[in-house]
Amino acid sequence: MKLRVLVLRLSWSLLFYSCNEVTFHEPQPSGIAPLKSIPSALQGQYSTRDKTTGEIGDTLIIESWGYHFKDTNDKAWLGSGRISDTLVVKFYQNYYFVNFKEGDQWVLRIVKEKSPGVLDFLSIDIQDDANRKEMLKRISRKIPVKEVKKIDDTFYQIKPTQAQLMTLIREGYFTGIELRKMK
Repeated sequence: MKLRVLVLRLSWSLLFYSCNEVTFHEPQPSGIAPLKSIPSALQGQYSTRDKTTGEIGDTLIIESWGYHFKDTNDKAWLGSGRISDTLVVKFYQNYYFVNFKEGDQWVLRIVKEKSPGVLDFLSIDIQDDANRKEMLKRISRKIPVKEVKKIDDTFYQIKPTQAQLMTLIREGYFTGIELRKMK
């Protein structure tokens, strides 16, 4: 049981930031004004379900000011993020772009409302070594990729135009998980 809880917690933390990331020089998409608050349509409590057991995992709570987490015992454990100069949310072409500042890099997660109460939570997955090489090769055919090493982290920075970013989304470079609103 404890191992499963640890795996769920690790999974949530990887959703927001991990050691190898495709990052950006500025919040994405560039040229789009940031939101001052999270729209009410996205606000609520969301969780994932274990595909084999059907059990509900930890909870992501989205509020007007940002987000926070709680575990299955109702305890906060991963912290929170408030809309600020280090957490920037933008809306463009029916996608929410959640930008987190990590040092001088911007990490991007994309949220798409799939249907009422169901969100797709997307990122460019480059955690697996083999997948990373292939994904970066594919991206570099479209956009130059700059490797930036910081202590234990490696960032692969790109600077797409709005059109290039949307092409990456449409062509499936961003993948992720489904979050379901809890009732």
